[in-house]
Amino acid sequence: MSNEGKLVCHNAECECEHGNIPDKLTVTTQSKRYINDPDGSSKLIATNKEIGTPFEKKTFGQCKLQPSGFSYKPCQPMITDWEDVYENITLEDNNGNPLLEGSKAICSIAGVGCVSITFHGQTAAPIAQNFEQEEQEQDTASQVNPLVKPSAVLQSLAELQIQAKKI
Repeated sequence: MSNEGKLVCHNAECECEHGNIPDKLTVTTQSKRYINDPDGSSKLIATNKEIGTPFEKKTFGQCKLQPSGFSYKPCQPMITDWEDVYENITLEDNNGNPLLEGSKAICSIAGVGCVSITFHGQTAAPIAQNFEQEEQEQDTASQVNPLVKPSAVLQSLAELQIQAKKI
């Protein structure tokens, strides 16, 4: 068991090693705990309680474990459990442990660890606070050479007019 990696959230990309297309994880077992989502509207934390068919399209394409003539039957994942979850935290909402990007799902058809998470679902979204903080910090030039005022240098450069001549 590994307690490393990013936490997984709603719309994380998953794939089955026996399927041929990815699908997105849908969080339905809790509705209060969000991650990397300042509005608290779309990035619910995924837990090991996302069992059954917790996927947007409810399929990973064709299942290589279910041949049918010259093709394969459609994959109908039935998740029974998740392994390698973050056991140090238990959400009160559903008594579940958060999934990590290294967590794997156990499918009743394919077996242990066949469904993996290929993208955790978190995306960086700057908020106004990030910009306010940046304005308060000194710029890099001032930190490297405190004797030079970057605003004065930029102003004097703007006043210079460089003329290029064609030869």
